[in-house]
Amino acid sequence: MNTSRYYQYIFPGTIAFSVVLMLIGLSMGHPEQLLSGLWKIVTMQDLLITDYIHIAGPAAAFVNAGLVTIISILIIKLAKDPFNGFTIVEMGLMAGFSLFGKNVFNIWPIILGTWLYARYQKEPFSKYVSVALLATALAPLVSYMALGSVHASLPLGVFTGILVGFLLPSLSAYTYKIQNGMNLYNMGFACGLFAMMVVPILTAFGDKPDSVLYWSTGLNFELSLACGALCVVFILIGTFGCGDPAWAVWAGYRRLLSTTGRAPNDYLRMFGAGPVMVNIGINGLIGIAYVLLVGGDLNGPTLGGIFTIMGFSAFGKHPRNIIPVMFGVWLGAYGMHYEPNYPALQLAGLFGTTLAPVAGHFGPVCGVLAGFIHSALVLQTGGPVAGLNLYNNGFSGGLIAIVLYPTLTAIIRHRRPKLRDADYYDLFEADQPINMSNWHTHRPTPEEKAAEAAGRMTDDLPEREGFRRMEKDGKKENGEDLPFG
Repeated sequence: MNTSRYYQYIFPGTIAFSVVLMLIGLSMGHPEQLLSGLWKIVTMQDLLITDYIHIAGPAAAFVNAGLVTIISILIIKLAKDPFNGFTIVEMGLMAGFSLFGKNVFNIWPIILGTWLYARYQKEPFSKYVSVALLATALAPLVSYMALGSVHASLPLGVFTGILVGFLLPSLSAYTYKIQNGMNLYNMGFACGLFAMMVVPILTAFGDKPDSVLYWSTGLNFELSLACGALCVVFILIGTFGCGDPAWAVWAGYRRLLSTTGRAPNDYLRMFGAGPVMVNIGINGLIGIAYVLLVGGDLNGPTLGGIFTIMGFSAFGKHPRNIIPVMFGVWLGAYGMHYEPNYPALQLAGLFGTTLAPVAGHFGPVCGVLAGFIHSALVLQTGGPVAGLNLYNNGFSGGLIAIVLYPTLTAIIRHRRPKLRDADYYDLFEADQPINMSNWHTHRPTPEEKAAEAAGRMTDDLPEREGFRRMEKDGKKENGEDLPFG
């Protein structure tokens, strides 16, 4: 596999990040309570919102997050899935949600189910390993069927997880296209649809899962200090530790800020490691600042939101497209006579940045509108899925994207909406840098505007050009890595 000089550091970097998470937990908690805390975590039903810091303490929560992250990167490496920007997304998601819902027990049946699906399709598991990890959004369903249901049993929980992992690859491939890249949490939308079918079936058989609220408070100083320092380290590594001059890194970062964020948008392949690391650190600081400014709580769920933002900083999110959505959620809280520090709305302000492409593609005003709508809708979408879908904001974001994209396209861009025909699995199959020398980073010329009016969609030309199969481009380059722009 022909990789650039950056990708070889993803694996050791992820291991180091996991160790840092565990050290943070052990420094804040009581190491002697680690084993008992981990036992509490794996024996919980894990319905939303189950804050592992609240039920088991910081030591067990962060050690669980570190272990799940290590397991995830090892699975990717053993499956020989190419490392790219989406690998960083997966690590952010797995680390973040391992603080409130995923654990070293409930992820395995779903991963096994996706592996069986790959075997059934007679295709390599590397094509589906990313989907397998993301599908663990329904890990609470595994725990519930094993431990909490009126029909609970360990074999039933394992079978349910295998079924989830087997069915979601095909469902997520379909939902990706109908959202047109406007919802970054595609798997959250797919899992929400699946959970909406499961909950009525369980109810018909006399079962009734329901959301819970375990929410820790009082750790803002310690967690903001630790995670803020981690973000600063990312910025410093990006600026001085990636082999490029500092001025070149920040020039690349400015170009990164000009992108829409519409999926797919692999910033690691587009701009290199330096700008991506800087983006990760800055976005993490923005997430921390948002929670503190609204008077919220830094805990397992909100840190999960911050880590998710940091992960997607390699694949679509940057300050210019997340801040309008956050501001829209903040406005929506007051419009609904809630306070923005209401737990679900704290999470909406962080995870609602799944709609960042709306702000990037249509402008900041539309991003504020998307955030405002999301703040209301996300409070209602949790009921039908009964806390079984960890990516509930992705479910809400998918519904909003399906409505807003054709509406705004017809009204603002004055053209007929067009479904994307990109293949979902193309997101995960390439690891070579993208040649950006011919990309449009300026205002459209009159000719480009005319081409757009003709339906050629030049506004997202980089996203479409960048994700053509890189194997074909590699042949033209005689097997050498393509240069960064």
